Amino acid sequence: MKDETLKNISNPIREFLQEHYLFGYGEEEFSDDASLLEHGILDSLGILEIIAFIESEFDIKVPDEEILPENFDSVEGISRYIMKRLGGPGL
Repeated sequence: MKDETLKNISNPIREFLQEHYLFGYGEEEFSDDASLLEHGILDSLGILEIIAFIESEFDIKVPDEEILPENFDSVEGISRYIMKRLGGPGL
């Protein structure tokens, strides 16, 4: 159940990133645990854009103090953060 819920969260994130940031990458070329910051896919503005998307898509508010690399550096990290904010099972 946890894996399915995590996948349901990660799919729209991956689609957003693919549409807006992953130019030149095939869907299978970029893993969910790859660093978006280290690969230069997201910068500080990109982080703000993904946060705006997350807040709209998942109807959550991301407090400033939670805008940390471990929460927004990968599709997996973002998905786990959202799951935690939605009160999902502990990860």
